[in-house]
Amino acid sequence: MNIDLDNIKELHFIGIGGIGMSSMAFVLLERGYKITGSDQKITPICERLIEKGAIINAPQNKNNINNPDLIVYTDAIGENNEEYIAAKESNIPMVDRATFLGLLMKKYQNSIAITGTHGKTTTTSMLATIYKHSALKPTILIGGNLDEIGGNALVGEHDIFIAESCEYKGNILKYFPTTAVVLNIDEDHLDYYKSIYHIEETFMKFVSNLKEDSTLIINNDENNLMQIKESAPGKVITFSIYRESDFRATDIKYDSEGYVSYNLLFQDKLYPVSLNVMGLHNVLNSLAAIATAYSTGLTIEEIIKNIGYYHPVHQRLELLGKKNGVTVMDDYAHHPTEIMASLNAVKNMPNKRIYCVFQPHTYTRTKILLNGFADAFRLADKVVVIDIYAAREKDNHEVHSRDLVEAMVDRGVDCHYFPGFDEALVFLKEELRPDDLFITMGAGDVNKLAHMYLED
Repeated sequence: MNIDLDNIKELHFIGIGGIGMSSMAFVLLERGYKITGSDQKITPICERLIEKGAIINAPQNKNNINNPDLIVYTDAIGENNEEYIAAKESNIPMVDRATFLGLLMKKYQNSIAITGTHGKTTTTSMLATIYKHSALKPTILIGGNLDEIGGNALVGEHDIFIAESCEYKGNILKYFPTTAVVLNIDEDHLDYYKSIYHIEETFMKFVSNLKEDSTLIINNDENNLMQIKESAPGKVITFSIYRESDFRATDIKYDSEGYVSYNLLFQDKLYPVSLNVMGLHNVLNSLAAIATAYSTGLTIEEIIKNIGYYHPVHQRLELLGKKNGVTVMDDYAHHPTEIMASLNAVKNMPNKRIYCVFQPHTYTRTKILLNGFADAFRLADKVVVIDIYAAREKDNHEVHSRDLVEAMVDRGVDCHYFPGFDEALVFLKEELRPDDLFITMGAGDVNKLAHMYLED
């Protein structure tokens, strides 16, 4: 389908309240487009879009389609959705969210896609903070809410476009960046991908599709990225902790609160970098952000100064508060690798015990990665698992949170199952003591439990 955004004035977004859909809507509103949309309910993000001039209806309904020039729909919309069916029958041009993001990339002279299985939101947010304090003003789309920019989108003045770019359903093959940033590859989204090899093949194709004058910025510590790196047709910039690379972190240290600092080795010089975040994984995220910002023309000195202003995006090892001497945090970790990285990070905090409440995300992920999840929680002193957050899936009764609890107990993890927040809260109030860390983990709504504890 040949779509020219220059000939489009009004767009309708089905599922506009999603983090990825809403960020594009914010940018288009600032650019003068008329935006309508719908979602299951009017969320705070929807309210912010309405304040900017969007017309949004809830719930989704076939009557919401009012002859726009283009309809954009999210991956979360099923083919049996009433509004989606009406849109198909209207013969109005339609594209999915990823295809539309690819169209947006084509409108900018320098477009940068931040992709990989883990760390996309943090890396993109670090970049947003770096640029917010610089004279260079790109447009940036983030898959989370960053206080520094007041939300999930930063509308710029220069011809640079930076977008967090999800690999789900092979969506990266629909993007057309001039610069691709690949952070890592891991087994995930196995409701779509057949295996880790299928994921690697998809990233390989994504990178090989780049143009000869493109740039690839890639993690040099990841063994499964080596072949992908070799397939790049253009310039390659590497970052790492353990291997010789263009941007390398050395002398990594943690302060009394668990925040990380290191020396950046770049062009045979050392530059001290101090971050307001925890964890070795965030060292790699910061290296990716530094390399990307440098590739757009900012100086190393300015980048290092500006990244020091970064504070975690919401739900990424986010400190929510303290109560009765208990530190309360929330984290988006919903994959074994992410859980281990986050638990390793908080181990550097001055807390006596780690209490983790985990909400598994989707039945498919829980079933396929169950043993990985069970192993990932060994660093926690006590784990509570609540019912699986279904997201886009339906319960086929092949896996239950009790199965995960049983696997953890078999590994010697002190683990307990409760179906919901109320039951878990009663348990936590009896268990938690001063100097404990209570952290919620998951990509669903488990952070509500952390707020319930603080507000009770």
